[in-house]
Amino acid sequence: MTLKKHFTEHPATVGESYGQHFTSAMGFSGAMLRAAIFCALHACLPFLLENAGSRAVAELHDRMLVSRARQAGRKTA
Repeated sequence: MTLKKHFTEHPATVGESYGQHFTSAMGFSGAMLRAAIFCALHACLPFLLENAGSRAVAELHDRMLVSRARQAGRKTA
């Protein structure tokens, strides 16, 4: 497998270029990091951010489903 293929094969399966996939994955990474910080703060101070972690997870899940639905639409179009 060529080096270029390592960077482009998976992004192509979701209808993205390497750059688009990088941007999307980094966006998810940042959102998950933010949710992890919220959860850690809530663990230490249970009266803070009572729903922030679960809300962030739900939003990420919805975002992933929308992305998959959009990709499925591209495959059938």
